[in-house]
Amino acid sequence: MAKIRAFNGIRPVRSKVHLVATRPYYSYKKNVLKAKLEDNPFTFLHIINPEFGAQIKTKPNSTDRFLQVKQRFNEFIAKGILIRDQQTHLYIYRQSKSGFSISGFFAGVSVDDYLSGQIKIHEQTLTAREDVFTNYLHTVGFNAEPVLLTYEGQAPIQQMIDKYLDTRPEYEFTTTDCITHEVWLLSPEDSGVVCEAFEKVPSLYIADGHHRSASSARYTQQLRQKGAAYPSAADYFLGYLVDEREVQIAAFHRLLKSANGLDLKGLMAILSTEGSLSILPHAQLPTKKHDIHIYMEKTWLKFSPNLHFINDQDPVERLDSFILSDLILKPVFGIIDLKTSDQVEFIPGNEPIQKMIDAIDSGKFEIAFLLHPASIEEVKKVADAGLNMPPKSTWVEPKLRSGLTIYSLEG
Repeated sequence: MAKIRAFNGIRPVRSKVHLVATRPYYSYKKNVLKAKLEDNPFTFLHIINPEFGAQIKTKPNSTDRFLQVKQRFNEFIAKGILIRDQQTHLYIYRQSKSGFSISGFFAGVSVDDYLSGQIKIHEQTLTAREDVFTNYLHTVGFNAEPVLLTYEGQAPIQQMIDKYLDTRPEYEFTTTDCITHEVWLLSPEDSGVVCEAFEKVPSLYIADGHHRSASSARYTQQLRQKGAAYPSAADYFLGYLVDEREVQIAAFHRLLKSANGLDLKGLMAILSTEGSLSILPHAQLPTKKHDIHIYMEKTWLKFSPNLHFINDQDPVERLDSFILSDLILKPVFGIIDLKTSDQVEFIPGNEPIQKMIDAIDSGKFEIAFLLHPASIEEVKKVADAGLNMPPKSTWVEPKLRSGLTIYSLEG
C-alpha cells in the first residue's frame, strides 16, 4: 500500500503564479537565466539564486548559500508573493500541450515507503549529490520541486480527478513553451478519500527525481538519529503522482565525438557480422524495439542485432540502451563507462532529429545513435528486480515546474 498525505501547501498568490513558477534553474542557458532574473522580480529563480547581482557571493552549494535561499524564501512569504494554505489539501495538477495532457496529484509521499522498498527505484544515486541535497533540506526546510512517481491506475482515484477537472481551477496559465498549467485544490474530505484509495495501490515507481527522494530519505533518517522530536511533515517528501498510463517516455540518443579512425565502410563491415544492416532513404527515428538508427558521413543506417545478443530473461540486458553499449560502444569504440566518458553526449528524445544531423554534419561529432524508447513496463521490471537502468536510458515527461506548490518540512 502507498501512504500519502495532504499538506498545507505554500504557493504563489493567484495573480502572480505565472510569474513565480519556473522550470528548474539548471535547464536555462546562462544568458536566458540572467534575463529572467533581471526582468522578473517574482520568479522563483530569485529564491534559488538569492545572490544575483551581488558583488560578494557565498560558495555554491554551501550552507551559507542555502541560508540565503531560506532568507529569500521568507521574503517572498512576507511580501505576499507566496501564501500558505490554512487547510491541508491534495492538489491536482494538469499539464497540457499539443493534444497531450497529463493529470496527477501533488502530495506528501512517505519516506518509510521509500526506505522499505514500497517505492521502487531504477537508478543509482551519487553520494556527493545526496550530501549536497540533504544539507540543502536541513537548511531551507522545504521541497519546491516534486519527485515524479507513477502508480497503477485505480478507478476511485481517476473518478476524483475527473470530478475536479470539470470545475474551474485555482490556477490556469500558459508558459512560453506553449504548455498550459492548471491546479485544483481538493477539499480536506476529498483529499482523505484519495489518500485512502492510495492505500490500495501496491507500489509507487520513481520516474524522475531519484536524487531528490534519496536525499529526503537521508534527511529524515538524520533527524531520527538525533533522537529529538521533529515535525511529522518531515516523514514525507513532495511527490507528483501520475497514472503510469499517462507518463510519456522518450529515448536518450547518443552522439560520439570520435569514431577512433573508423569510417562508415569499416563500421558497416563490423555491424554486418552482428546483425542485419540496411541503408535508410532518409532521417527517421526507430519505430520498433531493438532497431538502432545510425547517422555517419551523411548516411543513415538501420541496425538490428542478432537475437542471440538479446537476453530477454534479464530486464536490464534486454534494454536497447544496454544493447548499444554492450554490442557497439564498448567493444568497437572503447566506451566502458557512460558516466565518466567525455566522448558521448546525450540528446533527449524530444529534441528534433535535425539537431543531431547538424551536430554530425558540422564535424563537432562523428556518429549519432538513435534508440527506440523503453516502455513503462520495462522500467517497472527493472525496478521490481531491484536493478538499475544504464545511464540516460529514459527521458520522462512531464517535466515539472519549481515553486508551483511547495511542501514545508517544518510543519
